Amino acid sequence: MASSGDSDEALHVVMFPYFAFGHISPFVQLSNRLCVHGIKVSFFSAPANISRIKSTLKLTPQAQIIPLHIPQIEGLPPGLDSTSDMTPAMAELLKQAIDLMQPQITTLLSQLKPHFVFFDFAQHWLPKLASQLGIKTLRFSVFATISDAYLMVPPRQDSNTIDDLMRPPNGFPSRNIALKEFEARDFLYVFMSFHGKPSVYERVLECLNNCTAIVNKTCNEMEGPYVDFMRTQYQNLETFLSKEQIRELALGLELTGLPFLVILNFPANTNGETEIGRALPDGFMERVENRGVVHTGWVQQQLILAHNSVGCYVFHSGYSSVIEGLVNDCQLVLLPLKGDQYINSKLVAGDMRAGVEVKRKEESGHFGKEDVVEAVKTVMMEVDKEPGVSIRANQNRWREFLLNHEIQNKFIADLVEGLKALNV
Repeated sequence: MASSGDSDEALHVVMFPYFAFGHISPFVQLSNRLCVHGIKVSFFSAPANISRIKSTLKLTPQAQIIPLHIPQIEGLPPGLDSTSDMTPAMAELLKQAIDLMQPQITTLLSQLKPHFVFFDFAQHWLPKLASQLGIKTLRFSVFATISDAYLMVPPRQDSNTIDDLMRPPNGFPSRNIALKEFEARDFLYVFMSFHGKPSVYERVLECLNNCTAIVNKTCNEMEGPYVDFMRTQYQNLETFLSKEQIRELALGLELTGLPFLVILNFPANTNGETEIGRALPDGFMERVENRGVVHTGWVQQQLILAHNSVGCYVFHSGYSSVIEGLVNDCQLVLLPLKGDQYINSKLVAGDMRAGVEVKRKEESGHFGKEDVVEAVKTVMMEVDKEPGVSIRANQNRWREFLLNHEIQNKFIADLVEGLKALNV
């Protein structure tokens, strides 16, 4: 079955993100933008995720959601369809279950006959499967390109010890970026095989080597050198703060003297309210009762950041959250916890100079309440001296860039033209 190359035919794309909402959300956002250009979208996900997808995906005649069946895997409870409800061990089993979906995906693609499939890192088998059906594939990375360029490149195949990962790969555009030992140690997970299945690194490399094209959630203005580097190379399980980290973060926010809202989440199968009580310092809630709120569970992050009383965003440096913080005019305090977040933080605080990273110990990654206070003060209180002045100016410049509809529409228009050029 070959897709039609008629340029007058409406393009049809399938969206197939990994079953984590940090991945699903960027796929939804891209879907909405493509629909505006008359492109038909079929969005694949597991049943339990669909209600949340419906709340953000604009269900026009151009868009439909197609539920997938997750095969049974021993140790993976039925009905757990996203990583937000899973332990790390379950998330590894989810990847196995996704691998078992190949016959189901073959049937759906044969019926739908899309021109393209936008897919995620876990579905490393999809390019070859789709190619047999005459369908082109685009690996859509929801991570900052600097992270992929640092980590997901062929030289890392034989260069993935802690010492190796503390240094960028050969040819990397910036020699100023290097990881601390605790940051590099966190990346070891990417190269680990679980249950004899491909590692994250192996999955990504197979995706990038076999897909038709790569689509990154970025632009040349922000990450041009890293985009170019990736071209030369290829022609979060959920992570939680430890009780000690929660304690230092809470005390640091208390010491700022500013009002605050803290959202804390905990591993699956734990009681969030109980865990909050165990983690917070003695007497903390009583001391901050008139200016501080602590909450656990899912929240409407974008609505909170958009509220005019929110001026500063202390967060894990996930790339989608970086963008949300910037466009909602929040000063950014970066506290990365794992993987790509470490490198995203260096992009924002280093190359872009649009935020400040909380200082950490070189080997352990420990931070104290004083480090939290210092970072928040830099962007919220020391507004008349450096580096606060420059950081706030750069934050505003990038905000205006991201909110420039003419520029953003051109990115989507360029992508649509690229799809049409590929569909020949």
